Amino acid sequence: MGKYFGTDGFRGEANKNLTADHAYKIGRFLGWYYGELKKQSSDDTPARIVIGKDTRRSSYMFEYSLVGGLVASGADAYLLHVTTTPSVAYVARVDEFDCGIMISASHNPYYDNGIKLINGNGEKMDEDTISLVEAYLDGKLNVFGKDYAEIPYAHRDRIGCTVDYVSGRNRYVGYLISLGVYSFKGMKVGLDCANGSSWNIAKAVFDALGAKTYVINADPNGTNINTDAGSTHIEGLQKFVVEKGLDVGFAYDGDADRCLCVDEKGNVVDGDAILYVYGRYMKEREKLITNTVVTTVMSNFGLYKAFDELGIGYAKTAVGDKYVYEYMQKNGCRLGGEQSGHIIFSKYASTGDGILTSLKMMEVMMAKKMKMSQLTEDLHIYPQVLVNVKVKDKAVTQADKDVQDAVKKVVDALGDTGRILVRESGTEPLIRVMVEAETEEICRKHVDNVVSVIKEKETC
Repeated sequence: MGKYFGTDGFRGEANKNLTADHAYKIGRFLGWYYGELKKQSSDDTPARIVIGKDTRRSSYMFEYSLVGGLVASGADAYLLHVTTTPSVAYVARVDEFDCGIMISASHNPYYDNGIKLINGNGEKMDEDTISLVEAYLDGKLNVFGKDYAEIPYAHRDRIGCTVDYVSGRNRYVGYLISLGVYSFKGMKVGLDCANGSSWNIAKAVFDALGAKTYVINADPNGTNINTDAGSTHIEGLQKFVVEKGLDVGFAYDGDADRCLCVDEKGNVVDGDAILYVYGRYMKEREKLITNTVVTTVMSNFGLYKAFDELGIGYAKTAVGDKYVYEYMQKNGCRLGGEQSGHIIFSKYASTGDGILTSLKMMEVMMAKKMKMSQLTEDLHIYPQVLVNVKVKDKAVTQADKDVQDAVKKVVDALGDTGRILVRESGTEPLIRVMVEAETEEICRKHVDNVVSVIKEKETC
């Protein structure tokens, strides 16, 4: 991770850690840099950069700031308006943009925001380019063999233009519909749109495929994104599915790059269970190329035991869908993801896509003529307790001897009956303490012991 950009973009509280000035400068650099790359390839056309945003009030401010920077540097800015992160990745890739920008802080509260950079292949931006962005923000840019105290402005007819590109978002919706292998007619489906990016997309897709669609949290007002809604507050959808007698429910986060499911009984089907259901489905049809599902270190013991029984191999990466995708690309894997609901189907998308994930889960239900609860009944998940602790300095806390000693005591106590994982959040000032064991009581005891040591250190 860099000074500004973490595992999922430049994220912070709007106009505190992440300001309109930051956005303008990011636009200035990207517009100029991609224009220079074109010139070096004897292409005199302006850089083309596509932008999407979620429903936060500050997203409009950042959009205008980014556009101002882009066109001032000579790039053309194409606006998808309110849309999902995976749609920006899709449009950047299929319409051959130089890069894409998504304005969103994903599952964070409304007062946070973020700037996610996407390359022309629809993938998260490479670290080298992000390092150049950060160098420019700090006034220390050296690129193309030269130091730049400031980068030049465009003049006259070289100043960029802004293009309304809602047609790109609409084609993404059409793409999702085209992936529907089965009609959903007769199926009652609940969608929780988190008052975020999916509010005007998800229902259109399910309706087009024939489902009877019931939607909650699809009335964004700029400050209610993720508030008691979506994949991080799934209890609302659980209750809704049971009360309405629905066949299944799907909950998205603020920018709809993740999805969690709720079965017809109101039980949560998390990212691990999604990987199990779809991995098994692919294995049965001999579609699981490399016979490997890519997970992160946060995936549950129970998932690996289930894969062992099915003869499915698995890989473990660092936490972050970025790392999952990198492993998948390098090793030719087709399915991977995180417990949190970032699921990547590399045949169809270059990033996690919540709506695509829900369509794929519907496909399994329709193909196998089974309820969601039946698809997950052979998966036995270990109890898991995860607590986030706010800290001043994540690295210092991780390296503290007393904290390390507390963690070692848990490792010794659990042996081969469970595990503990203590890691830094990639996007927030948090240390995440997670324990898996045979009972929730054991998990809670060990988590509380480690958390108490961390909190004691923070008050010293």
